[in-house]
Amino acid sequence: MRKLTAFDRPVQTAPRILTARRIRTVDAADAIATAMLADRGRILAVGTLAECEAAAAAAGLAPEHVDLGDAVIVPGFVDAHAHPLMYGQMMTWVDCGPAKAGSIPEIVALLRAAAADLPAGRPVRGYGYEQRNLAEKRHPTRFELDEVAADREVYLMNASGHGGVVNSVTLERAGVDRDTPNPDGGEFFRDADGELTGELSDAACNILTGVHGVKVGHHGPNFHLADEPEEHLRQLDLATQRFLAGGVTAIGDAQVSRREFDMYLRLAEAGRLDLRVSMYLLSHLLDDALEMGLVGQFGNAHLSFAGIKFYADGTLGGWTAYFPDGYVGDPCRTGQLYHEPAAYAELIRKAHAAGLQTATHAQSPTAIEMVVSAIEAALAERPEADARHRIEHCGLPTPEQIERMAAAGIRPVNQPQHYYNWGEGVEEAIGTPGERFNPLGEFAAAGVPVTISSDAPVAEPIPLEAIQTAVTRVTRRGHKLGPDDLRITAAAALRAHTYEGAVSLGREDDLGSLEVGKHADFAVLSDDPLEVDPERITQITVLETWVDGERRHRA
Repeated sequence: MRKLTAFDRPVQTAPRILTARRIRTVDAADAIATAMLADRGRILAVGTLAECEAAAAAAGLAPEHVDLGDAVIVPGFVDAHAHPLMYGQMMTWVDCGPAKAGSIPEIVALLRAAAADLPAGRPVRGYGYEQRNLAEKRHPTRFELDEVAADREVYLMNASGHGGVVNSVTLERAGVDRDTPNPDGGEFFRDADGELTGELSDAACNILTGVHGVKVGHHGPNFHLADEPEEHLRQLDLATQRFLAGGVTAIGDAQVSRREFDMYLRLAEAGRLDLRVSMYLLSHLLDDALEMGLVGQFGNAHLSFAGIKFYADGTLGGWTAYFPDGYVGDPCRTGQLYHEPAAYAELIRKAHAAGLQTATHAQSPTAIEMVVSAIEAALAERPEADARHRIEHCGLPTPEQIERMAAAGIRPVNQPQHYYNWGEGVEEAIGTPGERFNPLGEFAAAGVPVTISSDAPVAEPIPLEAIQTAVTRVTRRGHKLGPDDLRITAAAALRAHTYEGAVSLGREDDLGSLEVGKHADFAVLSDDPLEVDPERITQITVLETWVDGERRHRA
């Protein structure tokens, strides 16, 4: 895999020696230190206070001393799969999650109250409902959302992010009626009489961005809804602060369209990009990337191009992941594939032949098989020992597929918070196999590196919650999902959210561990996640977050 050549923006931080009760370096030896010397954004020494003072003297530095007392320092968390602009935008929408609404009438009431405060004609947007958490155990309908507003668009996004429900006006303005065919890779849902229910999924979400908005075809769910540029920048600022509050210092944006690309460039130019972003362009831009010569990682230490994002199937949370024999919880639903296997394999072949890292969303065994087979074929045609192709989520791989992933060097990028939030729902959807959802322990046992991330806004960017869930496999409702061999240790989970995240982004040379020469990116914690009771990891506070040796967040 080609490595990023960074041309850093100037870093003017003064030299500092930081001391703490413990510094977990997460280097190859999992070394522990008590002091760290940083200058101009880079780590110059890690060890004891005496060793760091000696290193400072040798370099002719007079460092400031920062004593963090009984705190524990860990590398800045790397969130290798997230959607920052989408997350920031949804922070400005109406929260209709289970903490706010337990039934469809409660959702309607929340949206109506929001509509009353909006200017005439402004769309009403809500997010966070998960049908199995509602009293009715179903999706709302367009007729129920018509009660919110009949003169403007209303969109209620499912917690999965792969669709949701719209009102009748939205369908009418998009020209969608009962005779409109489903797009490849998506669906306009209908009732038993063939009438539109208002629910839509995956590629059908293209109608949400209007005539002139971003269009992605059948390459992914379209959540690239437009606001004014200044509003988008404000949304990115909001999201950045949430990531930093969780101790996150680097992100892999796993679905970049021209909307995200433009906003990142504006934010970076304004000097407001306070953490690191590696961009994965959505696959509808693959030919454009190749035309521009983007055939390897490119950028600087804060904003870089990393690879191409693909979709194989939908989501387990919204029951659109592809199960050709139907869902146990709803045999009439099969979900869908975004591409026919041969067409998808050709896309992977094209990207791999150009030297690009690929990252493909795949949840069901059928979709994962499509991805593994395509990567194996691409590697057979053009061998590459360090291609680092990724499978995003990789929810339900078979043991045989895991062995093949190990042999091909394929890296799953998982989200334990998915099963923390709705693990029981996956079991309900597909039966007993659902208990294997995100089988991190099986990956580790097979020698497949484990990377964990948030998928924000599908889950909040709270790495300590992800780490606790990876260790315990206990859901939000107290249900333990699957046998113990699916769990990993706290040390492995910390590594999965730091160093392995950096490897998955191709950034391990300068991120992911606290070693000499790397960026001084770290989180300061109130306790040690490797020493507390696993059930208490989420009770640890992120006291501070530092990027380039500068404090960017303080609790």
